[in-house]
Amino acid sequence: MSEADLASLSVEDSQASVGSKPDAEAKKAAKAAEKAAKEAAKAERAAQRGQKAAVMTQPDPEDPLKDKYGDYPMVQSQGQTTRKWTEVEQLEKELADQTVLVRARIHNTRGKGKSAFLVLRQRTATVQAIMFADETTVSKGMVKYATQIPKESIVDVEGIVKVPEKSIDGCSQKDVELQVTGIRAVSRAAVLPFELVDAARSEEEVKAAAERGEVMPTVGQDLRLDNRFLDLRTPANQAIFKVQSAVCQLFKTTLLAEGFQEIHTPKLIAGASEGGAAVFRLDYMGVPACLAQSPQLYKQMAICADFNRVFEIGPVFRAEFSYTHRHLCEFMGLDLEMAIHEHYFEVLDVIEKLFGAIFNGLATTYAKELAVIASQYPFEIPTFKPLRLTFPEGIAMLKEGGYPDVDPMGDLNTELERALGRMVKEKYGTDFFILHRYPSAVRPFYTMPCSDDPAYSNSYDVFIRGEEIISGAQRVHDPELLTTRAIECGIPLPEIQSYIDSFKYGAPPHGGAGVGLERVVMLYCGLNNIRKTSMFPRDPKRLTP
Repeated sequence: MSEADLASLSVEDSQASVGSKPDAEAKKAAKAAEKAAKEAAKAERAAQRGQKAAVMTQPDPEDPLKDKYGDYPMVQSQGQTTRKWTEVEQLEKELADQTVLVRARIHNTRGKGKSAFLVLRQRTATVQAIMFADETTVSKGMVKYATQIPKESIVDVEGIVKVPEKSIDGCSQKDVELQVTGIRAVSRAAVLPFELVDAARSEEEVKAAAERGEVMPTVGQDLRLDNRFLDLRTPANQAIFKVQSAVCQLFKTTLLAEGFQEIHTPKLIAGASEGGAAVFRLDYMGVPACLAQSPQLYKQMAICADFNRVFEIGPVFRAEFSYTHRHLCEFMGLDLEMAIHEHYFEVLDVIEKLFGAIFNGLATTYAKELAVIASQYPFEIPTFKPLRLTFPEGIAMLKEGGYPDVDPMGDLNTELERALGRMVKEKYGTDFFILHRYPSAVRPFYTMPCSDDPAYSNSYDVFIRGEEIISGAQRVHDPELLTTRAIECGIPLPEIQSYIDSFKYGAPPHGGAGVGLERVVMLYCGLNNIRKTSMFPRDPKRLTP
């Protein structure tokens, strides 16, 4: 082959090589175009479905029953009627064959052909609503409309109360159902971040499925808390916060009956109220300040002002990097303070009476709510038999029970508290006990030392199921001793001088306690995390929602 032929061949090869690139790019472009066309077609179908769904927000104008269904216009206080709504929990056999109007959420929907079954939910109560198209009371369009309403939407349902032949196990109202005669959407829900059915699934159901080799959908804690406003709708959460409200009510009514007065103290203060560095510091008009770690100092000032017995329910702030199952950076404190005559046991007498009322009130008046909580988070009602142990007695029990290295002059960690709780339950048969006479070194500066041994203090903690819910003590009411204790604990005197001064003009002996509301509910209900009992938890990693 001549050089000319070789040259010619090389040119042709190079042209073929150059020409192959456009071919590859063309194929790539064709594939991209095909993919784009498919995406566009998919989007168009979705849009068509959306348009179709949008049409179903209102009835077919030709439907003779068109006045019985369709979305309401936005409620903007346009007018007021004489209509009366019935609560779901009020739907009982006594209302059989009566027509009622219910406003509730669509909890679940199941439709097939001319029939539809809806589960309506209102807080912890649910009821089944049934629809069968007969073109007289319910039309096909009405059934279709109902089945297209998204879950969690708010609806008004008019229906006749009926008593079914068999009990309806999936609803709280087991003996009745609603035969729907009208349905209107008040507020439609968008796509949910998780299914409420999954969020409300019981732990026992999940475990049983796992034993069968099945995996049931559940909702993780972070996803729940990111969408807390949705998570709070589950029946168990509704019941948890009903119980929390009850604890506050029982706390207040019991103490009022014992001669206490409610007060409200500042949450913006000049210095730390508990000592240490766990405070949220801020600028207050150019002056350093912090959020109150407790109402402690002001409760005592109230006693010095002759209020005699006081209590407060309010927020408490702790800047602790404790990401545990029982710590929060903001929680609700139930605080009490009272003058005493001779002994801090006078305070313990009130505490025992207080928690006797709380335990009894929850177990009786709120038995239904406790059952709802237990249906998702199984637990046994805690046993209340008041018991008092000294700190040395508790240490002795721990050493005998397999913890020989426990520090007799140190505080108890979570493991030791739980271990002691188990031992107390086994030996004394109670989930509630008081441990008192703690070492002075592990208590705040304002705690009164014991008269017979200043290494110990007139202080106490209260436990439920082996975890602390209360910390309290007799307070130092002598200004000289208080000053000495503050210096020993490294508290800057200028920050608490007004507090110390309040004891200079005659201060009655007194003591008190601070209760963590979320812990009380968590431990009473046997829950595994305090975030379950905080409506919108604040911890080292969470500041929203």
